[in-house]
Amino acid sequence: MKIHNLLFVGLLSLFIQCQNHTVTTLGDRWSEEKAWEWHKENGWRVGTNFNPSTAINQLEFFQEATFDIETIDRELSWSADLGMSIHRVYLHNLLWDQDSIGFLNRLEDYLKTSEKYKIKTMFVLLDDVWNPSPKLGPQPEPIPYVHNSGWVQAPGAKILGDSLRHHELKNYIKGVVQHFANDKRVIAWDLYNEPDNVATQPGLADLEIQDKYIYSYSLIKKVVRWVREVNPSQPITMGLWKGDHTIWGSIEKLRPLERFMVQNSDVISFHSYDDPKVTAEKIEALKNYQRPLFCTEYLARTNGSTFEDILPLFEENQISAMNWGFVAGKTNTIFPWSSWTEKFDSMPKIWHHDIYRPDKSPFSEQEISYLKSMLLNQD
Repeated sequence: MKIHNLLFVGLLSLFIQCQNHTVTTLGDRWSEEKAWEWHKENGWRVGTNFNPSTAINQLEFFQEATFDIETIDRELSWSADLGMSIHRVYLHNLLWDQDSIGFLNRLEDYLKTSEKYKIKTMFVLLDDVWNPSPKLGPQPEPIPYVHNSGWVQAPGAKILGDSLRHHELKNYIKGVVQHFANDKRVIAWDLYNEPDNVATQPGLADLEIQDKYIYSYSLIKKVVRWVREVNPSQPITMGLWKGDHTIWGSIEKLRPLERFMVQNSDVISFHSYDDPKVTAEKIEALKNYQRPLFCTEYLARTNGSTFEDILPLFEENQISAMNWGFVAGKTNTIFPWSSWTEKFDSMPKIWHHDIYRPDKSPFSEQEISYLKSMLLNQD
């Protein structure tokens, strides 16, 4: 019994040392010079996190029965009308498991359509946000007035919380990246959205795994290794989103997870649903890494994050950026995050995210005029 206890203590000590040890890069990370060449080639781009208004989540977006290319085409054209030239698009491992060939074909159809409108795509492979229990097949109807009530995590708790099952994602990760590894329509790979985001919403919190940080950190290291083995022509990134942003620029002060994300990203990405002051602080901190910066999520009007206040910061610093939400629809992201616990019974006066209604009437005509003046007048 004593031997077993000593062995346990020894293994625990080793684990803690590994967690605190300086994280090293895996594979061939791009040099700073290569990253800046990529930035120069692609220029400053603005766009949106794109999900068609008829899809409640990633599964409904790309499953065969609900893949709505007509709506996708129409809404992509509206994006191009504003001068947007980049979209961030979420994928899901269950789509690969369900029908890998059909899934890739639908991704091809999406990219053909986006190319028609001169829009580049950043694919997101995994996600730790919202419902930890994704399921294939018909997706739930939106809960009225509730923000993102049907969004699902990828891979979800069952696989993420069992490290012996992480290998089940390898074919998905490598298969998708390999297929588009030299595709000019794909501008970058976002490997893992908001790792260690824990669902606390009523109805979801009980589905979450314990000690999520450990499992997300374990998985993200595997994902980077798999992608580096493919060696795509596009850069990879993993966006900072959690914790004290004032230390984001100090690699030694970051948790091992965030340190790993920075040290293994070719271009540095981040989220900022904050006002201009905090957003500017994030930008200054991340400049320490001397690599191109990408803001992969912003726009929360009720937080003081608006196009008029934030885009000038991104233009000045040549930070390509994608706001959350485009056409208001099944995701209900015009409602704030607080709608999970605070009751709403009508459309909010100020939309949290999104730009248009499904008939193309905007939340704000003034906002549309501003976006066109900002994005259509570029050299």
